[in-house]
This record gives sequence, structure tokens and C-alpha cells, in this order.
Amino acid sequence: MNRLGFLHGAALSALVFGAPLAAQDSVPAADTDEEAVELRAHVRSATSPIVVTASRDGSLGVDTFTGSLSLITPEQIERRQVRDIADVLRDVPGVAVSGVPGQTQIRIRGTEANHVLVLVDGIEVSDPNNGEFDIGTLQAEIGSSLEVLRGPQSALYGNDAVVGVVAYNTASGRELAGFSAFLEGGTNSTFNGSARYGAGGDGWDFALSANLVSTDGEPNAREGARNIGRDSYTVSGKGSVEIADGFALRAVGRYVQTEGEFNDQDFVFGSPTAGFVIDSPGNEFDNEALYALIGARFEALDGSWTHDLSAQIADINRSTTAPTGFPSDTESDRFKASYVTAYDFGRSEHTVTFAADYEVEGFNNILTFDDRREIENVGLVGEYRYTGDRFDFAAALRHDINDRFQDATTFRVGAGIRVTDTTRLRAAIGTGVKNPTFGELFGFFDGLFVGNPDLQPEESTSWEIGLDQDFANGAVRVSLTYFDAELENEIFTAFPPPAFVQTPGNRNTDSTQHGVEFAVSAQLGSGFSFNGAYSFVDAEEDGVEEVRRPDHLASAILNWAAPDSAFSANLAVRYNGEAFDSDFTTGAFPAPVTTLDDYVLVNLNAGVKLAKGIAAFGRVENLLDEQYEQVFTFVAPGRTALIGIEARF
Repeated sequence: MNRLGFLHGAALSALVFGAPLAAQDSVPAADTDEEAVELRAHVRSATSPIVVTASRDGSLGVDTFTGSLSLITPEQIERRQVRDIADVLRDVPGVAVSGVPGQTQIRIRGTEANHVLVLVDGIEVSDPNNGEFDIGTLQAEIGSSLEVLRGPQSALYGNDAVVGVVAYNTASGRELAGFSAFLEGGTNSTFNGSARYGAGGDGWDFALSANLVSTDGEPNAREGARNIGRDSYTVSGKGSVEIADGFALRAVGRYVQTEGEFNDQDFVFGSPTAGFVIDSPGNEFDNEALYALIGARFEALDGSWTHDLSAQIADINRSTTAPTGFPSDTESDRFKASYVTAYDFGRSEHTVTFAADYEVEGFNNILTFDDRREIENVGLVGEYRYTGDRFDFAAALRHDINDRFQDATTFRVGAGIRVTDTTRLRAAIGTGVKNPTFGELFGFFDGLFVGNPDLQPEESTSWEIGLDQDFANGAVRVSLTYFDAELENEIFTAFPPPAFVQTPGNRNTDSTQHGVEFAVSAQLGSGFSFNGAYSFVDAEEDGVEEVRRPDHLASAILNWAAPDSAFSANLAVRYNGEAFDSDFTTGAFPAPVTTLDDYVLVNLNAGVKLAKGIAAFGRVENLLDEQYEQVFTFVAPGRTALIGIEARF
């Protein structure tokens, strides 16, 4: 039996065996079949949260999305006492997190970090230099939430969304009004703080937030003694105002500065520490980013026809100081203007959307060529959605006009069918494209790296099939997804003789990714709730395992809160399976691979209410003091402990 036939059979079996378990009413009783259909549709639309990123008009409900989705709520982030969004993503199926000081990467479904589009309050935040976003600089602000779409989204968003979208959203003044703040301190001279104020009224709202994360850190070199610390500062604001009935303006602003220390790898041939990370006094990085967005939205025909016009900018400066290594200083920027119009045919089941994007990205490597380079793109999007009581369908087509690369057309088609009130089957297929980055095209470090201006875009085709099953009147939800993808023209790093200087190229073989994602969420009663996730990901290039893609990832989070919320506790256990990474200690080029050991991280936290609006809390991260490496020879932090106080008025 071929793979596709096997999957269809497995899905059908799951539906057959799941149906008896799901034979329970999730909506109130109705007198007639017609009333029951209308009642289920009403409950479904009223209780399904909106997924902002799953459609260009931002009006798609969770239960009607035809792909794979994870939502992390503000309550979940607060209960887990998460400070870095990277730690939230470790609990999402199919997402692998790895990082070193100055660059924390996320890989979805075994692809590269620059195949993921990251949005912060609707703003694209990736660095055009390397095409990815340092997720380690994104702090969890009070009231923030997260959307993670897995699967190709290039048909909606273009060349950055090959395998998914990560959307971080701060709370508006309407969603969270009043003053909120927390302060905490702990081991490694760690100090974190956050303050937020939000307000809203008739037709207006605004919110201001400030975050600080500071730590002296720990050594990250094997047998090293130099502490690797960092300081990160974030100031953000957002607001909206309704000028007239059906016409509103909005604005978002964000400034982030991250300063820290890092160590080099020793690439001196013949050195006893060749290929290892070594203490490198004086090595520091400074990343500064400014983001802004302004937009206007107009509704006509009683809200059935919407128009949205927006413009956004990203200005990113990254520099490193390395007295004995290779310093760098880059400037990157992006300007993007978008127009989106959608018509829902009088609020019927059918919605048609058209979008047009104009984008210009710029890059300058100050220490080398000091000559600004630009890439211009125009994207045209058409999207159709049908949302019924039992059946949902979505199709999108995008054509990108590039001034440097060949034009590209991408698509996505998805469907979902609600077999019973508690069982839903979904499937999707789509394509993605990723243009080479400025660093790959023009990057240059004398004697270390040379760019390749002849690179071609990477192209991906993938499909998935999934099952969502509810139990116990919706108190338990289980989701299972199988995915399969193939990537052409993968960009890799070559070491051509005789100098063996690194330079990127396109592979003439295909890379493949396939796997299974499992997620469960449950309200257990007596104040307990549980979230679990497991992923199996097999990512290979011409039959060889790709580096830094663990085959197995899992997490289990148990939360408890007293009935009066006077006390709460949270236990998180995360498993990261074995992975391969490049081993430069052998002196061979290209470097052979070695195995990164699997590891388990356990975090425990608790909180207690002291008075109205005031609470104390504490947590221990890496409770078992696990010794592990996310990148070969880069030692990760050990056990840390923090205590703090928070206030909300």
C-alpha cells in the first residue's frame, strides 16, 4: 500500500473508532433537525476565537481553519511564568528551538529558520540580512498571546512563509485595561521587569508597555570560565481610534535593544581547541531594531465589504565586537505597504479576498562593501473561503513579481469536514518559496565567507492530513496531523577547494521532511488543566539527516489553581531528542556530523495572592540541572531560580 493510501485508511479508521466516543451533544437540544443545524452553527461561530494570521482579512475562526494551528493564550503564558517567547514555542508541536548568544532560531517541521515568517502585532520582524528573526529578543509582555500556523503560507504572505507563521500579539487597551507590572530576581544576577498600562473607551483604545531582561549568565564553553550575559530592553505601544462609523485608524510602534556577550569557535588549524567554543574576552554584540505600522480600515455595506490599507517599516542594526575574531556591522531595513479588501456576500458562508503587497528590503554591510543593496517585490493575492456548518474550504493563489529573481506563483488549498459534532477531519496542500537572503547573496568575511549572487530561490511543496477530536463535552481535545514536504534548490554552505572558504550554493538534490504531530489539551477539574505535545520529524537531504532537527520532541504541562485563585502551581517537562550537528573539531571541510544528546528540562513555578491585585511568585528552571547542548560545544544554562512580585490595578 502506498503512503497516501495508508494515511487515508488510518484517518478513516480513526474516524470510525472515534465516532462512538464522540456520540455526545456539544450544544443544547433542539426541536427539529433544521433548528439543530442553526444552533450548532451559532455556537461554533460564537465560541471560536479569531485567528488573525490564517487569512489576509483577519476574520477566520479557529474551528474553520483547514490547517494546523496552535494558540497560546495570555493565561497560559502567565501560568508558565514565561519570559522569553522562545520557551513558549518549545511547547508547540513540530517546532524545534536552538540558539547561541546573539541568535536563537526556530525550525518548523524540519526546515530552516528563515523559512518561518514572524509577525509582531502584524509587523514582519525578520532581518533581511539572514532572512530570520532572533526569537531570543522577543520577550513575553503582560497580556500577550501567540499564534503558530504550521504548513505553507506563501500563498498568503510570500517568500518568508515557506513552512508557517509565528504571530505574537500584544494586548490592546480594551483587552487588558489598567496598570500591570512585575519585578523578579534570582541566580546569575538575573533581574527581569515589566510594566504596562492600557485604557479604552467609546471608539478608542491604547496600550503602552516596557520590558527589561538582564542576566550575568553562565559560561557557555566547555570548561569555560567566562560568563555570557545579556541585557534586553523593549518599549512598545499600540492604539486605535474610530474616526467615523465603520472607519478606524490604528498604529503600532516597537523599539528593541539587546546587548550581550558571546564566545567564538576556535578555527585555528592545529590548535588543541580547534573547532571548540572557547572563552573570548571582549566579544560583544549589540542588536537594535525599530518597528512601526500605521493602518486604516473601512467597512461598507453593513460590514460585508471591508478595506484595509497599511504601511510598515523595520529598521534593524546588528553589530559585533571581536578583538581576535571577525567583527561585523550590518544595517537592514524593510518598507511594506499592503491593501486588503474582502467581501462576504452579505455575511454569508462565502468570502472573497484580494490583497496587494509592495515591499522593498535594503541591506548594507558597513565593514566590507559599505554599499546599500535593495530587493523589490510586488505580490498579488486572491483568496476564497467557504464556511459551512459541517464543511469548510479555503483556496489561495499568489503571484510574486521580483526585480532580482524569477517571478513565483504559490498556492494553498485546504478543506475540513465535521464528521460529528466532536470529530473533524482536515487536509491541505500548498507550495512555498524562499528567495536567497542578502547575506547569502552578498555576505563577505575575508578568508571565512563569500556570498553567491547567482543563487536561485528555494521551492517547497507539502501536504498534510489531520484529525481533531473532542471528548467530555469539549473538556478534552486531541489533534493528530501527518505532514509530508519536499524542498528543491535547498541553499547550503559549500567549501570549494583550494581555499575551502565557505560559500552558499543550491543543491541539485531534493530535501524531504515528513512526520507526525500530536497535541492534547484537557480541563481535568478541581482546578487542574493539562497540555501535551509530541512530534516526530524526519528531515533529510538526499537521504542524509539534516542538522539541528531532533527526530523526537515532546512536552507536558500540568497546571493547578485553587478555586479562589489564592494559590497556583505549574509543572512543565520538555523532552528534546537526539539531533545531529556539524563537528568542526576534526579539522575536515566540510565538517562531519556528530550527535547532540537528548535532554529533559523540568520547570516548576508557583504563585500566591498576597492581597487584592498583589501576588508573589517563584520558579525554578532546569530543575534537574540537566547538562546539554543545543549547538555542538555550546553549553546551555544550568539550574536557575527566581522570585518576584506582581501587581495589577
